[in-house]
Amino acid sequence: MRLAVLKERRAGETRVAATPETAKKLATLGCHVAVEAGAGLASGFTDAAYAEAGAEICTDAAATLFGAGVVLKVRAPLGAGEGEVDELALMHRGALLVGTLEAGANPGRAEAYAAMGLEACAMELLPRTTRAQSMDILSSQANLAGYRAVIEAAGAFDRGFPMLMTAAGTIPAANVFIMGAGVAGLQAIATGRRLGGRVSATDVRPAAKEEIKSLGASFVGYEDEESKNAQTAGGYAKQLSADFYAKQADVVAAHIAKQDIVVTTALVQGRKAPTLVTQAMVDSMKPGSVIVDIAADAGGNCAATRPGELFITPNGVKILGYTNWPGRICAAASALYARNLLTFITTFWDKEAQAPKLPEGDDIVQGVTLTRAGAVIHPSLTATKAA
Repeated sequence: MRLAVLKERRAGETRVAATPETAKKLATLGCHVAVEAGAGLASGFTDAAYAEAGAEICTDAAATLFGAGVVLKVRAPLGAGEGEVDELALMHRGALLVGTLEAGANPGRAEAYAAMGLEACAMELLPRTTRAQSMDILSSQANLAGYRAVIEAAGAFDRGFPMLMTAAGTIPAANVFIMGAGVAGLQAIATGRRLGGRVSATDVRPAAKEEIKSLGASFVGYEDEESKNAQTAGGYAKQLSADFYAKQADVVAAHIAKQDIVVTTALVQGRKAPTLVTQAMVDSMKPGSVIVDIAADAGGNCAATRPGELFITPNGVKILGYTNWPGRICAAASALYARNLLTFITTFWDKEAQAPKLPEGDDIVQGVTLTRAGAVIHPSLTATKAA
């Protein structure tokens, strides 16, 4: 079974879907691993390292994909008109495509995969079950995004994080406010605490309050009957009413005005990120304060965020609206992402057939499979189409 690993071509993407470590393990399964030349360079993995791990280094996408039965990607492959290389057109009918395929926000991609006869598995749709934890790309990448967000906030902040006592006087500890206590938020809390900041946090989900306190941060937020049901069975935050968000905003507005660092992490799967920090809140902050918006890819949690940019407001607040936060710590992000995909492949590897076999009745397979046998089959997409 030939397994292809392509160079990522989407703008700003620095990660790679397999590392020399996972390429070697895939080879031991019986895969002939083909890696496009330069695929891992942005993450610090050389072609020589892949070759030493037993991979074939191919000159371009066409050579890499030739005869491949499995294709591993970080981001959705490019289609016609999306770039210089039409990656989809080079894939073989019946191939298994595994990656972050982003079909929820772009349903046309699933139609394209079906038209190509691909068995497309979108790993961002993985069910949040105990069995699936080691394959969970959202958790592994969000963890690193939360860490990186605080590190970059510290770099942008013009004072120190911890309290600094010197002969010339004392510098107070930074007040750090984390909005959203999912995987990214909890890591941001922990990192802010390690750096010596005074950390507080908020989240609409009822279970998050105790998690926030367990990390040594103080909880800030509005609670009512609606907030008691603010979490899906899969552990994601639900979209709540405008009235709830208004009341939540009232509670945090006064708090934000006193903060030096605000990190926003709130995402609702498949939807635009909710606005948590209004323009009025930004205007209330002190000059030199920093807002880090991890949700910039989905439009941002801050009303003043400019996705992809560092923006300084007229009142001197720095807003870091960078996109692809995991890609800003690409070596670690690639290592974890590649292990997630490796676990998925090995879980469904058929030793006799020397190929992956995805049982249609398996809950993980049902959760991630977008297309099979030329048809779009994922419930979320078929329901949308029917509507």
